[in-house]
Order: sequence, then C-alpha cells, then structure tokens
Amino acid sequence: MTFTHMNEAGYGRMVNVTDKKSTHRIAIAQGKIRMQKKTLDAVKNGAIQKGDVLQVAQIAGVMGAKETDRLIPLCHPLPLTGVDLAFHFDDDGIVVRSAVQTEGKTGVEMEALTSVSTALLTIYDMTKAIDKSMEIGDITLVYKEGGKSGVYEKKQARVVSINRSAEKGVVKNPIEEGIFIENFGLEEDAHSGPWHRQVSLLAIESYDKMKNQEGDRLPIGSFAENITTEGILLYELPVGTILRIGETLHEVTQIGKECHSGCQIKQTVGKCVMPLEGIFTKVLKGGTIKEGDPITILQERR
Repeated sequence: MTFTHMNEAGYGRMVNVTDKKSTHRIAIAQGKIRMQKKTLDAVKNGAIQKGDVLQVAQIAGVMGAKETDRLIPLCHPLPLTGVDLAFHFDDDGIVVRSAVQTEGKTGVEMEALTSVSTALLTIYDMTKAIDKSMEIGDITLVYKEGGKSGVYEKKQARVVSINRSAEKGVVKNPIEEGIFIENFGLEEDAHSGPWHRQVSLLAIESYDKMKNQEGDRLPIGSFAENITTEGILLYELPVGTILRIGETLHEVTQIGKECHSGCQIKQTVGKCVMPLEGIFTKVLKGGTIKEGDPITILQERR
C-alpha cells in the first residue's frame, strides 16, 4: 500500500486532485460522550448555567466541519454544501452524529469526523463544571459515498434472532423479541436462573461453518443459543467484557463449554459449534431485546 500523502522524498504533501472529477460526496460520522446520570439529566432539563448545551454543540459541530482544513494539515479546503448534526440521549451519555456533504474532488470524511469531535468537546466544555469524569469515545466513520471508492458503510453488530426453549439440550425456537431479566436470563427459557450461564450467544458466522447434509445452513436456534448475532467475533471477547444488547447490559462469563452427553442438538446436526465458538453471559440490566437490535462493546477487560 502506498501513502498518497507522502512525496518521493518521504515528506508530507497535499494530494494533487486536479485531474479528478467532481462528484456529490457524503460522509456521516458519530461519537459518544459518557457522563454521570446527574449530568445527563441537567443537559436534558436545560439546567446547565452556560446555556443550551446541544444548541451550542450543534453550532460548534458546523464550525468544526468548516474549519477542518485549518486544523488537519494536509486536508483540502472544500466548499461544503451541507452540515447537519443530530443528538441522541443514551442511558449513559449522548451520541452525536454529523452528516457532511459537498460537490468536490475529494471526500468529506475528515470534515464529518472533525464535526463530531468538536461537538463532543463542546458538550464537555459546557458541562465540565459539574462532571469532570466524562469520557469521549467511539468516534468513527459510519457511512460515505461518492468518488472512486464508492459507498462505504460500517457494519454494525446486531441481533439476528432471539431463541427460546422450555428444555435444556434441545433446539430452540426463534421469537420476535424476548424479555431478559436481571441476574436471571431470558424469560421462560430453560437455561435461565441465578447462575453464571444465564444467556447463550452464537454468531451467524459460526452457522456458516456448519452445514446440513444437503449443504444448506442449519435453521437458527439449532445450537440452542438464546441470541444469534451478526458482525461480532464473540469467542474473541475476554471474560468480563460488558455488552449492550438492545435495552439490556450483559457481562461475558464464559467462552465455549463442554457438550451435554446425549445432547439432542449433536444428534440432530452432528458436530456442534457451540462448545468452541459460543459464549455465555449474565444479565446486568434487564429489558427487551428485538431482532435487529444493535450490539455494542462497552468495556473489554483483558
């Protein structure tokens, strides 16, 4: 791979885009600031003495996008045609998303990322008098289009299915949504209880490794997992990792397991992938999980 920001002598340069065609370009970035509940409530209720936090942050985000080429040394100055920020209150903070557009010869990914960063820093500045422990993170490009590289979309880890059974060691049946109870597990599921393996998870990518005799993917729930996931390597997560899944919080307690003797699943599908690639969690915070809900790693403990 060659780095286009380096010249033949190895020094930084602004890339020459003279011969490139102008196209409509869009970039969307997002990030999050985590804060104490009292701080979040103060922002929601307009109780910050400096003023309307999100209104100021929105203006700051627009200004940040417009000033990107002055802050990042090798960025091109671009005529932006639109900058739009959105704010979402989460349980433990505020998610900021910025969409930036232009008609130009180079993309606006840096403008979107700078816009989000500036808005998050402004929220910190507006509220630091009551909460200096706030943390800014998860700043990432989630979407871009235009130019030679075309469309990029960051794949979000998500829930493919929630599965339940009244007995252990049998195939589980998918349900549209499930209620997960704190320190217990999935409501009406045989594996639930006040122990360390309250909820089991397995990735759809693991299913792709296991086919039936006809070479087709096995039905979801075949390996008796409570939650089937997509876009996350579950078995690489360290024990102690905290996951947000839908409305719930989970702590990873075990990676893999020993197979049940005489397990109906193994008899039905042959070799079982769950002992190697499945994981188990306990429910730290209860709530509802639905198909399509996002999965976010809040903390990895290594």
